[in-house]
Order: sequence, then C-alpha cells, then structure tokens
Amino acid sequence: MEGILFLTDDQNKKKYVQIDLEKYGKLWQDFYAGLMTELTKGEESYSIEEVISELETKGNLDKYV
Repeated sequence: MEGILFLTDDQNKKKYVQIDLEKYGKLWQDFYAGLMTELTKGEESYSIEEVISELETKGNLDKYV
C-alpha cells in the first residue's frame, strides 16, 4: 500500500508499521486517539472540579492556570 510500510521480524511476520503522515496524518490522529482510549480503559478518572480542588488544597492552582 502506498505510504504504508510494514517491517517484519525474522520469520517475516509483520511487526511494525511506518505511515506517511503527510498522506495519512488525519487517519493517524484518529487511530492514535482510539489507541489511547483503549489503553486507558479502566483507569481511574477525575472530574475537572476534583482536580481544581486538589490543586487548591495543595496551593498549586496558580502554577497551572
């Protein structure tokens, strides 16, 4: 496929992929966002209010706003 290069291991199994970002950059962004969503499934999350409250409690809010 033009713009996509598969790299293989010693047994010629596809192991890595190189993507032409000029050609497929927008698709890569979607793929990456989906990958990050999948990888962080089940992780604890916090509301913005909780984060702000924690920063205020520790006196660090001014550092991040």
